Parts: sequence; structure tokens; C-alpha cells
Amino acid sequence: MAKVKKSEQNMTLLDHLIELRNRLLISFCAFVVLFCLCFIKFTNNNQNLADIVYIFLQAPLASQMLESGGRMIYTALHEGFFTQVKVAFFISLCISLPVFLIQIWSFVAPGLYKNEKKAFLPFLLATPILFLAGAAMVYYVVIPLAWDFFLSFQVTSVNGSLPIELEPRISEYLSLIMKLIFAFGLCFELPVILLLLVKAEILTSEDLASKRKYAILCSFIVAAILTPPDVISQILLALPIIALYEISIIFSKFLNKS
Repeated sequence: MAKVKKSEQNMTLLDHLIELRNRLLISFCAFVVLFCLCFIKFTNNNQNLADIVYIFLQAPLASQMLESGGRMIYTALHEGFFTQVKVAFFISLCISLPVFLIQIWSFVAPGLYKNEKKAFLPFLLATPILFLAGAAMVYYVVIPLAWDFFLSFQVTSVNGSLPIELEPRISEYLSLIMKLIFAFGLCFELPVILLLLVKAEILTSEDLASKRKYAILCSFIVAAILTPPDVISQILLALPIIALYEISIIFSKFLNKS
């Protein structure tokens, strides 16, 4: 039976629950404060943080549409407001996530031994880094290629025919780009999940290697579900998942030796 630290012995179940509640409350307060700050106007153009982030998110599309006089629209009176609310929620969630992870680690860490802390701390640090890597890839690589593909279906007026032009709604655009960012970010967490399973001795490197062909198949299925219906973005998500799976196999061999 594992030994329990003296400081942990002195704490009752109620004490642990109160501490967990307080730490979750800190995370929630951080989220609420950040959410409110997103609506404060602080620039010369009367923009708030939600406006700035939305402009940043639409930049890949704007760079391809501005030359042709493109624009974005909203068709419901409340759509513009709720789009800002969604952007503020997105910002607050991303920024407050490290606060939440720190609070959870601070709650769990006192009950761990030194070697256990060394074992699990790298996984905790890798989680936001891998998520940011996935988000950066979708923003700087996948989205420009996908937007170029979708914009290719615009048709100019020829021989008296009506032109076909894209006028994206702001809410639909935001929903799509947030879905892509979260999809890539979560898929990039694959090494953390697999290596934790290996560390817990639920899986081994041999198990991962033997299931490689199923992993490749699942990668393309997940990519087809999470990305827009074009081959380019699906391949650009499937290939990194496969590469991360192979990296997980390599690192799992070192975990087995340790």
C-alpha cells in the first residue's frame, strides 16, 4: 500500500473538496475577468480585444478577398453582438486554460512524490505547447490553402450572366475557424494521451506499433470528420496525426526502458 504524506493525512475529504472548490473558483474568476476585459474599448479605432482577435482570425480570408472588394456580412440584428460574445469566450478560454492547469497541478502535486512529479510535469507542460502548435499549423498552413480552394468557385460575369461571389457571414466564419483550431489543437494532443497510457502501463510501444495501420485509417477518418470537405485540409490534418503517432511510438520505447 502506497504511503501517504503527513500533510495529506491531516486533511480530511472535506478539506480536499474545499481546496478543489477554491482552485476551480480561481480559474472561473480568471475566465470571467478576461471575458469582461474583451469588451473594453482601448484603441484609437474604438476597438476592443474581441474586435482585434476577430480581425486576426479573418486575416487569411481578408488577404484574398480585399483585392476583389469582398466583404463579410451578418443577416440578423443580434448576430454581430453574439459573434463578439463567442470571440470573447474563445479568448478567455484559451488564456485561462494555463491558469486552470496550474490550479489543478497545485491541487494534485502535494499528494505526489518527487519522482511522480518529475514523471507527470512534462505531460502538463506539453499540453498547451502542442495545442498551440496545432492552432498555428491550421492558421498559417491549412486555412490559406482551404480558403484559396473555396474561393476558386467564384464566377465573374460572362456574356450577361450573373456573377457568383462569396459573402461569408461573420458567425459562420467564426464557427468554422474555431472548429478548425480546436480540431487541430486537440489532435496534436495525441502524444500526451498515448504516452500517459504507456506510462500507466495500459499500453506498450509494441501495442502502438502493431496497431499502426488502424491508427493511419483512424487518422483519415478523424480528418474527414473535423475538417471542411476538401482533400487538402483533410490530408494536412491526417499527416501530422500519423507523424505524431510515430513520434509517440519512439518516445514510448524510452518510457519502457526507464
